[in-house]
Amino acid sequence: MSLLAVTELHKKFGGLHAVNDVSFNVESGSIKAVIGPNGAGKTTLFNLITGALKASAGQVQFKGRDIQGRKTHQIAACGIARTFQNIKLFHDMTALENVMVGRHLRSRAGFMAAMFNLPWTRREERAIRDKAMELLALLEIADFADVDATSLAFGQQRAVEFARALALEPELLLLDEPAAGLNIHETADIGRLITRIRGLGITVLLVEHDMSLVMDISDEIVVLSFGEKIAEGVPAAIQNNSEVIRVYLGD
Repeated sequence: MSLLAVTELHKKFGGLHAVNDVSFNVESGSIKAVIGPNGAGKTTLFNLITGALKASAGQVQFKGRDIQGRKTHQIAACGIARTFQNIKLFHDMTALENVMVGRHLRSRAGFMAAMFNLPWTRREERAIRDKAMELLALLEIADFADVDATSLAFGQQRAVEFARALALEPELLLLDEPAAGLNIHETADIGRLITRIRGLGITVLLVEHDMSLVMDISDEIVVLSFGEKIAEGVPAAIQNNSEVIRVYLGD
């Protein structure tokens, strides 16, 4: 059974088919990329999977269970985390504090417990801090734990965003253009981080425009054009697919 199964998924905005009859599977432990020109429906697809948008038709199954219609936080609690094309870190918070926020769905203390500062809430707070530091160390940015996250270099901010998503302890991580705005060296670093994340047993589904990164780290690739899937396969097959070449380079 596939970890994620997208079946005949549709999303219409008025007369526009942003996603039109898209189906694919993501196998556990793999890195799968979704590529396509601007406007192909890639981010819309991510929003459908994570519950930010409601599908017009079709099905999304995670570990064999239909997750369509669930709220975003319910889908996150199932084990699906995501990052965004535009980095969304909390201002006036350190890198460590940003990552700690990612533990919200895995913690028990509510407002009242925190207000009374009970012993078990203090223990949980320490455990959350320790886990966040562990993730920052894993992604090689522990030295910046106490630095305002939004003052970090762009590539380091991406790593903080990765760490915050990993704090949820997801089984599936969705990365929306992780290399956007990065230089060639930062992109290579992000590729290594993604491979390291897969090494933790976390499955990765990413949208990306940087073809060098996609071809280097992906096990399989799905290609979208005008909301429709036009190809799917291993990187070598996608590179030599005549329809993919036509979409990217023209006739």
